[in-house]
Amino acid sequence: MMSTEQLLALIGFVTVMTATPGPNNLMLIASGANAGFRRSLPHIFGIAIGCQVILVCVALGLGQLLSQFPQAITLLRVGGATYLLYLSWQLVRSTALHDGTAQAQPFTFFQAALFQWVNPKAWMMILTGVATFTDPADFSVSVAIVAGAFLLIGLPLISSWSLFGALLKQWLKEGKRLKLFNRTMALLLVASLVPTFGLQANEADSQLPAAAQPDETMTVPVQREPWWQSVM
Repeated sequence: MMSTEQLLALIGFVTVMTATPGPNNLMLIASGANAGFRRSLPHIFGIAIGCQVILVCVALGLGQLLSQFPQAITLLRVGGATYLLYLSWQLVRSTALHDGTAQAQPFTFFQAALFQWVNPKAWMMILTGVATFTDPADFSVSVAIVAGAFLLIGLPLISSWSLFGALLKQWLKEGKRLKLFNRTMALLLVASLVPTFGLQANEADSQLPAAAQPDETMTVPVQREPWWQSVM
Protein backbone atom coordinates (compact mmCIF):
# COMPACT_ATOMS: atom_id res chain seq x y z
CA MET A 1 0.00 0.00 0.00
CA MET A 2 1.06 3.59 -0.60
CA SER A 3 2.31 5.63 2.29
CA THR A 4 0.56 8.90 3.14
CA GLU A 5 3.45 10.84 1.64
CA GLN A 6 3.24 8.93 -1.64
CA LEU A 7 -0.54 9.32 -1.79
CA LEU A 8 -0.30 13.07 -1.27
CA ALA A 9 2.36 13.25 -3.98
CA LEU A 10 0.08 11.30 -6.34
CA ILE A 11 -2.86 13.60 -5.58
CA GLY A 12 -0.70 16.66 -6.27
CA PHE A 13 0.62 15.16 -9.51
CA VAL A 14 -2.85 14.26 -10.81
CA THR A 15 -4.26 17.65 -9.80
CA VAL A 16 -1.56 19.57 -11.65
CA MET A 17 -1.66 17.38 -14.75
CA THR A 18 -5.45 17.34 -15.15
CA ALA A 19 -6.25 20.89 -14.04
CA THR A 20 -3.72 22.77 -16.14
CA PRO A 21 -4.20 23.81 -19.79
CA GLY A 22 -3.73 21.11 -22.38
CA PRO A 23 -5.49 19.80 -25.50
CA ASN A 24 -8.32 18.18 -23.53
CA ASN A 25 -9.08 21.14 -21.31
CA LEU A 26 -8.81 23.68 -24.11
CA MET A 27 -11.23 21.67 -26.23
CA LEU A 28 -13.58 21.28 -23.27
CA ILE A 29 -13.78 24.99 -22.57
CA ALA A 30 -14.41 25.57 -26.28
CA SER A 31 -17.05 22.82 -26.31
CA GLY A 32 -18.78 24.29 -23.28
CA ALA A 33 -18.83 27.74 -24.85
CA ASN A 34 -20.09 26.51 -28.23
CA ALA A 35 -22.40 23.63 -27.29
CA GLY A 36 -23.09 23.99 -23.56
CA PHE A 37 -22.13 21.84 -20.57
CA ARG A 38 -24.81 19.15 -20.87
CA ARG A 39 -24.02 18.42 -24.51
CA SER A 40 -20.33 18.25 -23.61
CA LEU A 41 -20.81 15.47 -21.04
CA PRO A 42 -20.04 12.63 -23.52
CA HIS A 43 -16.82 14.48 -24.37
CA ILE A 44 -15.91 14.71 -20.67
CA PHE A 45 -16.60 11.04 -19.92
CA GLY A 46 -14.85 9.98 -23.13
CA ILE A 47 -11.67 11.69 -21.93
CA ALA A 48 -11.89 10.05 -18.50
CA ILE A 49 -12.52 6.53 -19.79
CA GLY A 50 -10.09 6.87 -22.68
CA CYS A 51 -7.29 7.74 -20.27
CA GLN A 52 -8.24 4.81 -18.04
CA VAL A 53 -7.97 2.41 -20.99
CA ILE A 54 -4.52 3.73 -21.90
CA LEU A 55 -3.40 3.51 -18.27
CA VAL A 56 -4.45 -0.15 -18.06
CA CYS A 57 -2.71 -0.91 -21.37
CA VAL A 58 0.49 0.76 -20.16
CA ALA A 59 0.33 -1.20 -16.90
CA LEU A 60 -0.12 -4.44 -18.86
CA GLY A 61 3.07 -3.82 -20.81
CA LEU A 62 2.36 -1.32 -23.58
CA GLY A 63 4.94 1.05 -22.08
CA GLN A 64 7.59 -1.67 -22.27
CA LEU A 65 6.63 -2.38 -25.86
CA LEU A 66 6.88 1.28 -26.83
CA SER A 67 10.33 1.48 -25.24
CA GLN A 68 11.47 -1.09 -27.79
CA PHE A 69 10.15 1.04 -30.65
CA PRO A 70 11.04 4.71 -30.02
CA GLN A 71 9.75 5.53 -33.50
CA ALA A 72 6.26 4.90 -32.14
CA ILE A 73 6.62 7.90 -29.81
CA THR A 74 7.51 10.11 -32.77
CA LEU A 75 4.53 8.69 -34.64
CA LEU A 76 2.24 9.53 -31.71
CA ARG A 77 3.59 13.06 -31.57
CA VAL A 78 3.17 13.65 -35.30
CA GLY A 79 -0.29 12.07 -35.37
CA GLY A 80 -1.40 14.06 -32.34
CA ALA A 81 0.01 17.29 -33.75
CA THR A 82 -1.71 16.77 -37.08
CA TYR A 83 -5.07 16.14 -35.45
CA LEU A 84 -4.71 19.09 -33.08
CA LEU A 85 -3.98 21.35 -36.05
CA TYR A 86 -7.14 20.04 -37.71
CA LEU A 87 -9.18 20.74 -34.56
CA SER A 88 -7.66 24.22 -34.36
CA TRP A 89 -8.75 24.90 -37.93
CA GLN A 90 -12.28 23.74 -37.08
CA LEU A 91 -12.33 26.22 -34.20
CA VAL A 92 -11.17 29.03 -36.48
CA ARG A 93 -14.00 28.20 -38.88
CA SER A 94 -16.62 28.26 -36.11
CA THR A 95 -17.73 31.87 -35.98
CA ALA A 96 -21.25 31.68 -34.50
CA LEU A 97 -23.24 29.42 -32.20
CA HIS A 98 -25.65 28.55 -35.01
CA ASP A 99 -23.29 28.23 -37.97
CA GLY A 100 -23.43 24.42 -38.07
CA THR A 101 -19.72 23.83 -38.54
CA ALA A 102 -18.14 20.64 -37.26
CA GLN A 103 -16.76 22.20 -34.11
CA ALA A 104 -20.22 23.44 -33.09
CA GLN A 105 -20.96 19.78 -32.38
CA PRO A 106 -19.08 18.50 -29.30
CA PHE A 107 -17.05 15.32 -29.41
CA THR A 108 -18.95 12.10 -28.92
CA PHE A 109 -17.89 9.71 -26.15
CA PHE A 110 -15.95 7.49 -28.57
CA GLN A 111 -14.32 10.40 -30.40
CA ALA A 112 -13.03 11.80 -27.10
CA ALA A 113 -11.86 8.37 -25.91
CA LEU A 114 -10.04 7.65 -29.18
CA PHE A 115 -8.46 11.11 -29.19
CA GLN A 116 -6.50 10.20 -26.05
CA TRP A 117 -4.43 7.76 -28.11
CA VAL A 118 -2.98 10.68 -30.08
CA ASN A 119 -3.03 13.18 -27.22
CA PRO A 120 0.63 13.84 -26.27
CA LYS A 121 -0.17 15.20 -22.81
CA ALA A 122 -2.34 12.20 -21.94
CA TRP A 123 0.53 9.85 -22.81
CA MET A 124 3.09 11.83 -20.85
CA MET A 125 1.01 12.06 -17.67
CA ILE A 126 -0.05 8.40 -17.79
CA LEU A 127 3.43 7.05 -18.52
CA THR A 128 4.94 9.19 -15.78
CA GLY A 129 2.16 8.37 -13.32
CA VAL A 130 2.52 4.61 -13.81
CA ALA A 131 6.32 4.78 -13.73
CA THR A 132 6.45 6.93 -10.59
CA PHE A 133 3.64 5.69 -8.39
CA THR A 134 3.34 1.95 -9.02
CA ASP A 135 5.09 -0.60 -6.84
CA PRO A 136 6.28 -3.84 -8.52
CA ALA A 137 5.83 -5.66 -5.21
CA ASP A 138 2.12 -4.76 -5.15
CA PHE A 139 1.60 -3.80 -8.76
CA SER A 140 -2.13 -4.46 -9.24
CA VAL A 141 -3.16 -2.51 -6.15
CA SER A 142 -0.87 0.43 -6.90
CA VAL A 143 -2.12 0.59 -10.51
CA ALA A 144 -5.71 0.62 -9.20
CA ILE A 145 -4.83 3.50 -6.85
CA VAL A 146 -3.24 5.51 -9.67
CA ALA A 147 -6.21 4.82 -11.96
CA GLY A 148 -8.65 5.78 -9.20
CA ALA A 149 -6.79 9.03 -8.56
CA PHE A 150 -6.95 10.01 -12.23
CA LEU A 151 -10.67 9.25 -12.35
CA LEU A 152 -11.83 10.69 -9.00
CA ILE A 153 -9.65 13.80 -9.11
CA GLY A 154 -9.37 14.34 -12.83
CA LEU A 155 -13.03 14.02 -13.78
CA PRO A 156 -14.29 16.98 -11.67
CA LEU A 157 -11.31 19.10 -12.72
CA ILE A 158 -11.74 18.62 -16.46
CA SER A 159 -15.51 19.09 -16.04
CA SER A 160 -14.87 22.51 -14.53
CA TRP A 161 -13.26 23.66 -17.80
CA SER A 162 -16.36 22.77 -19.80
CA LEU A 163 -18.61 24.34 -17.15
CA PHE A 164 -16.61 27.56 -17.28
CA GLY A 165 -16.96 27.63 -21.05
CA ALA A 166 -20.71 27.11 -20.72
CA LEU A 167 -20.92 30.03 -18.27
CA LEU A 168 -19.33 32.23 -20.94
CA LYS A 169 -21.83 31.16 -23.60
CA GLN A 170 -24.32 33.99 -23.15
CA TRP A 171 -21.57 36.60 -23.01
CA LEU A 172 -19.98 35.20 -26.16
CA LYS A 173 -23.20 35.61 -28.15
CA GLU A 174 -22.68 39.37 -28.38
CA GLY A 175 -20.84 40.78 -31.37
CA LYS A 176 -17.76 38.92 -32.53
CA ARG A 177 -16.79 37.63 -29.10
CA LEU A 178 -17.32 33.97 -29.97
CA LYS A 179 -15.21 34.33 -33.12
CA LEU A 180 -12.38 35.88 -31.12
CA PHE A 181 -12.75 33.27 -28.35
CA ASN A 182 -12.59 30.34 -30.78
CA ARG A 183 -9.56 31.76 -32.55
CA THR A 184 -7.84 32.27 -29.21
CA MET A 185 -8.60 28.65 -28.25
CA ALA A 186 -7.25 27.53 -31.63
CA LEU A 187 -3.99 29.41 -31.04
CA LEU A 188 -3.67 27.90 -27.56
CA LEU A 189 -4.25 24.41 -28.98
CA VAL A 190 -1.39 24.97 -31.41
CA ALA A 191 0.74 26.39 -28.58
CA SER A 192 0.05 23.25 -26.52
CA LEU A 193 2.21 21.33 -29.00
CA VAL A 194 5.36 23.26 -28.05
CA PRO A 195 6.16 21.42 -24.78
CA THR A 196 5.50 18.07 -26.45
CA PHE A 197 8.00 18.64 -29.23
CA GLY A 198 10.33 20.31 -26.74
CA LEU A 199 10.80 16.97 -25.00
CA GLN A 200 13.82 15.04 -26.16
CA ALA A 201 13.12 11.53 -27.35
CA ASN A 202 15.42 9.98 -24.73
CA GLU A 203 13.58 11.86 -21.97
CA ALA A 204 10.22 10.54 -23.07
CA ASP A 205 11.55 7.03 -23.65
CA SER A 206 13.20 6.93 -20.23
CA GLN A 207 9.78 7.15 -18.59
CA LEU A 208 8.38 4.08 -20.35
CA PRO A 209 10.20 1.19 -18.65
CA ALA A 210 10.47 2.89 -15.28
CA ALA A 211 7.57 0.95 -13.77
CA ALA A 212 9.68 -2.18 -13.93
CA GLN A 213 12.58 -0.58 -12.07
CA PRO A 214 12.14 -1.23 -8.31
CA ASP A 215 14.74 1.32 -7.33
CA GLU A 216 12.92 4.13 -9.18
CA THR A 217 9.33 3.52 -8.20
CA MET A 218 9.44 5.26 -4.85
CA THR A 219 10.52 8.67 -6.14
CA VAL A 220 8.18 11.65 -6.02
CA PRO A 221 7.25 13.67 -9.13
CA VAL A 222 9.44 16.68 -8.31
CA GLN A 223 12.47 14.41 -8.60
CA ARG A 224 11.54 13.29 -12.11
CA GLU A 225 12.22 16.34 -14.23
CA PRO A 226 10.32 15.39 -17.42
CA TRP A 227 6.82 15.20 -15.89
CA TRP A 228 6.19 18.93 -15.65
CA GLN A 229 7.43 19.66 -19.14
CA SER A 230 4.14 18.38 -20.58
CA VAL A 231 1.89 20.60 -18.41
CA MET A 232 0.88 22.66 -21.46
